[in-house]
Amino acid sequence: MAIALQLNRMTVPDKLRALEEIWNDLLHKAETIPSPSWHADVLHAREKRIRDGSAKFSDWTDAKQRIRKHVR
Repeated sequence: MAIALQLNRMTVPDKLRALEEIWNDLLHKAETIPSPSWHADVLHAREKRIRDGSAKFSDWTDAKQRIRKHVR
C-alpha cells in the first residue's frame, strides 16, 4: 500500500505527531516484527562486555548532552 503524505506541507509538530502515532502502533505489534539476526550478535557482544567488566555506563543526562553535541 502506497501512502502519499505531503511532507512539504506538514509542520514539524505535525510530522512528529505522525511519527509518534506510527511508533505507538508498532509498539503494540512488536512481537510480529522480525528482528534482524545481527541484533542478537550486538546484544551478545554487549552482554559479554558487561560480564567481563569492560562495559561503560553513563548517566542518562550526561549521555543526552553528549548526543546533542554530536547532532548539532
